[in-house]
Amino acid sequence: MAKQVHSDIIRADNPTHSRQRRIFSHAFSDKALKEQESLIRGYVDLLISKIREESGLDGHMRTNPSTVDMVRMYNFTTFDIMADLTFGEPLGMLKGGEYVPWVSNIFGSVKYMVLGSFLRVYPLFGRIAAAFIPNSLLEKKKKHDQFAIERVDRRLQYDMDRGDIWSLVQRSADLDNITRGEMYANAQVFMIAGTETTATLLSGLTYLLCQNSDKMNKLVREIRSLACQQELNITNLQRLPYLNACLEEGLRLYPPAPVIAPRVAPLGGATVCGRFVPEGTSGGVAQYAAYRSAYNFADPSEFVPERWLSSPPERHASDKREVLRPFSYGPRNCLGKNFAYHELRLILASLLWTFDVSLEQSISNWLDQKTYGIWEKQPLYVRLR
Repeated sequence: MAKQVHSDIIRADNPTHSRQRRIFSHAFSDKALKEQESLIRGYVDLLISKIREESGLDGHMRTNPSTVDMVRMYNFTTFDIMADLTFGEPLGMLKGGEYVPWVSNIFGSVKYMVLGSFLRVYPLFGRIAAAFIPNSLLEKKKKHDQFAIERVDRRLQYDMDRGDIWSLVQRSADLDNITRGEMYANAQVFMIAGTETTATLLSGLTYLLCQNSDKMNKLVREIRSLACQQELNITNLQRLPYLNACLEEGLRLYPPAPVIAPRVAPLGGATVCGRFVPEGTSGGVAQYAAYRSAYNFADPSEFVPERWLSSPPERHASDKREVLRPFSYGPRNCLGKNFAYHELRLILASLLWTFDVSLEQSISNWLDQKTYGIWEKQPLYVRLR
């Protein structure tokens, strides 16, 4: 019999959310990030090794070096990292070079949750539309839930202090303040929010940089200005202005979750932008539309990392940079924001330190994709040398 999964940090009511956020904040603090850096670094090194192998640059040079699908490589890396932090063991995708079935179930699970939320908003239409949702999506959701439950149970059987999420929560003496059901629920959140979204931005940003060789060259020069590969660490990379500018511009043009993060007006209603919103009203900002609006950004469809520098070009000096909120805003913003930025910097900088990257000739209009809360990405084949 499947165990019940309880409210997670995203869907919980305000008191429950505050309690859970306090508990998990220990695992995503700056101190925790420094402790986790060596674990992340190990998987990034494995990524570079796997890319060398797949591209034919591992010392066994082929006559025609192979292209590499960076969507797969980034997914393998982010899922292995977060699985190790969440379950105490990787999924083994980087070593095996293949998706494990559970990751495919995650993508199906997300689709099911997005369609389910739509049906809850429009219940009358939902009863009709529900008949057209494939049963396979529901099955993938169930398998995703059960996998997370089994892995959390297995991790908690062992009393080990290894710097993963549960070790850090236990050190803070907060493990007794969260139910096992809430552990299951939040493990599922971490394995979606902390994996696919990071891999998505890395994929989109790789495409944008390859499409804009002047920006790519500028970023490569900045990264390779560091004295040696060992200098590619959390402390040094967060100080590189153009690397950070590229991340922000990637988040603007290709937000990993381009949908609305809804908020509900409180009792008595609220005033938003000078307009009264009655209590119970659900609303939000469509990220994709806001980030590509000429009202907020000059040249909104162009890849211009310079707009995020401390001294931007005059044409972009009036950009409304505060509009960019890819990790949401307020007391319910993403708890793993700092972790995500550090992981993004480390993976991208390591790739561009090691390889010269260009798109395979057949790749074009890669950003034209469907979205189900997350982007439905096609392979992104690149050449490396």
